[in-house]
Formats: sequence, C-alpha cells, structure tokens
Amino acid sequence: MTDTIHDNPTPWVADHIRRFEETGGHPRPGMADLLLTTRGRRSGLLRRTALVYVRDGDAYVLTASNAGGDRHPAWYLNLLATPEVTLQVGAATFPATARPATEAESARLWPAVVATMPSYEAYRTGTNREIPVVLVTPRDREKG
Repeated sequence: MTDTIHDNPTPWVADHIRRFEETGGHPRPGMADLLLTTRGRRSGLLRRTALVYVRDGDAYVLTASNAGGDRHPAWYLNLLATPEVTLQVGAATFPATARPATEAESARLWPAVVATMPSYEAYRTGTNREIPVVLVTPRDREKG
C-alpha cells in the first residue's frame, strides 16, 4: 500500500509543485528546484514541498528559510524527527537521508546558497533565528 502524499497547502508553493510536475521537474528555467517529501512529525502523513537547492558533492543543500519567518518551516521540523526523506530532482525520484549542516558546513555553504537565491541573505538578517542549512544525501551514495 502506498501512502498518499499531501502537498504543501500554501497557494504559491502548491502552484510551484504543480508546475514542477507539469514541466518534468523544470518549473523555472535556470533555477535548481526539487520536491522534498517528509513524514509529518505529528500526523505521520507524507508531506511534500518545493525547494531551491545547490549541490555539494553528492549532497543536495537546502535552506530552511521559511521566507525569513521567525519559525522553522514544518518540513525542517519533520526531517529532524524522521531524517529518511524522498527527493524528486527533474524526473528522478529517490530515497535520501537529511541532516542539518554543522556550523562549519553552514559557513562554507552559505555563499553558494546566497549566490543561488540572494533573498536568503535578507531573510537571514530579518529574523532572530538561525536559518538552518540542510544536507540531503541519496541513500545509495551514503558513506557508511
């Protein structure tokens, strides 16, 4: 039996997910977008959202900006509880494991994150919380 995936209900994010699917994973030419599916930490339901990413070796680098809000996005809290996630990049869908970047990794990766999405710098300076950087590694490429 397959679990039903529940898309992010925020209208602009839901529209982005729809465009992602309609375009085979390329909703914004020139931007690196992916779909992240997490398991809801309270509901247990599968939750999907659209995010911008950068690469760091085998890892996909995500930013839990929540548009500069004062709270972490639900997807970030979900992956802290259950780090086993699913990514869709282009037409490929695969299992992955997510973890918050260390302080040193975040410092090293932040310039690439801002180069990809300059608004992240304004989000960072506009909130009192530390905006987490997340590394997501496909399970077939994990070191262990």
